[in-house]
Amino acid sequence: MMPTELSAVLPARHIQEECGVFGVYAPETTDVAPLAYYALYALQHRGQESAGIAVNDDGVFTAYRDVGLVNEVFPAERLRSLGTGTIAVGHVRYGTTGSDNKRNVQPILVNHYKGRMALAHNGNLTNSHALRQELESQGSIFQTTTDSEVIAYIIVQERLRAPSIEEAVSAAMDRIEGAYSLVISSPTKLIAVRDPHGFRPLCMGRLRDGGVVFASESCALDAIGARFERDILPGEIVVADKSGVKSDTRHCGKAPKRLCVFEFIYFARPDSVIDGSSVHVARQRAGAFLALEHPVQADIVIGVPDSGLDAALGYARQSGIPYGMGFIKNKYIGRTFIAPGQKNREDKVRIKLNVIRNSVAGKRVVLVDDSVVRGTTITRIIQLVRSAGATEVHVMSSAPAFTDACYYGVDVDTKENLIACQCGYDQDKIARKIGADSMGYLDVNTLHLIIGNHPGEGFCSACFGTGYPTPIPTGQKDRFEEKISTDIPEKESEESYDKFLRVE
Repeated sequence: MMPTELSAVLPARHIQEECGVFGVYAPETTDVAPLAYYALYALQHRGQESAGIAVNDDGVFTAYRDVGLVNEVFPAERLRSLGTGTIAVGHVRYGTTGSDNKRNVQPILVNHYKGRMALAHNGNLTNSHALRQELESQGSIFQTTTDSEVIAYIIVQERLRAPSIEEAVSAAMDRIEGAYSLVISSPTKLIAVRDPHGFRPLCMGRLRDGGVVFASESCALDAIGARFERDILPGEIVVADKSGVKSDTRHCGKAPKRLCVFEFIYFARPDSVIDGSSVHVARQRAGAFLALEHPVQADIVIGVPDSGLDAALGYARQSGIPYGMGFIKNKYIGRTFIAPGQKNREDKVRIKLNVIRNSVAGKRVVLVDDSVVRGTTITRIIQLVRSAGATEVHVMSSAPAFTDACYYGVDVDTKENLIACQCGYDQDKIARKIGADSMGYLDVNTLHLIIGNHPGEGFCSACFGTGYPTPIPTGQKDRFEEKISTDIPEKESEESYDKFLRVE
């Protein structure tokens, strides 16, 4: 029989990713651009809107940035045109702040009288509005609508009065707030920075020739044959130059560690290790805890590719219910809901997945997904699994219920569109609304167990209703991307800020 098609009925999802960053420092002039290329390829899952690489050859920067996937932006000839150098900085983007047009592509390059700087950023600032107003009042002219340009300007401002780039970065950290993992190239140095809370991951590795690399995830190090050395500490500044590697920890310990737990549930690749915890193992543990928290009588456990597969395997092993392949995924279609443009996402999802009828026909099915946000997508998947002959469909989410907006780089829809909020956090009501026989979310109190932490230690789960680790932002964002007739007056901006934080 033909598989049942997951066609245009699947809408765009409203959980999106932020960005991936990479940097390499080589002891001698070499082809650093291909290293950045392959590392970004490994980080492509973190952003599909745009890609960019900047190569530093003895203080002369050559860069190319454009919208599209890494292989689209950098065909062989264009990659060669970047030339050789000792430093390269790379970036793949999903725009959590700022639109998806070309002007917001990174790395950001800034010229000033003390030199040049290339900066790649992963995360969201919570005080960018206030900082941007301050900079604009002093005469700064912004070319983008991103938080990243705010960071770049603050660092440059501090660099004009600081004795070194690392001192400028340290001074900037006293002013910027929120989530940021940065890779920065000065004319002679490569610098990696992680915010004091450690919201976003960042790690360091070594090449065989002694070169130093920094990346959002360890899978990027594997892709270029680098040896993982360690994670960058929350608040740490690491500098690589001709004298070696230096660490500045003066900002460490200023705030409690709050790594985004959704890195383990969805963001990161399963072959990555973040802050000592395996993503693959964490997802399997999530599935196992789901089986303990929400046991059901069923014949098969299937996962929604790709992020739900590890959790589905964990559920099957813990429950004793056989694991099976429920879907065939077109490997040539990326993560549809981080593809730029609504129409583009809808076109891609038409050909992304098929239900394997023989796996589910006549069976009671446990359907495991990484998250259930609005409920629209899972509703359509349930309908199609039932149309393929499933007699029961029990939905399990390896994430807790989303209840609040995120201000640190996870784009979560407004509360009125979150199905958990709509249904009063009642899982039976949610099940009825999405057409499932039962619905189970991972207990928010179980989160620490999947990554081996103590309760409330070391991670952020604010979007699951556990409270924000920083003051939430106020002020209007992205005003230059709003029509004048729809622009929000400054006096109303605080009350309406969540409108600018939602995923579009």
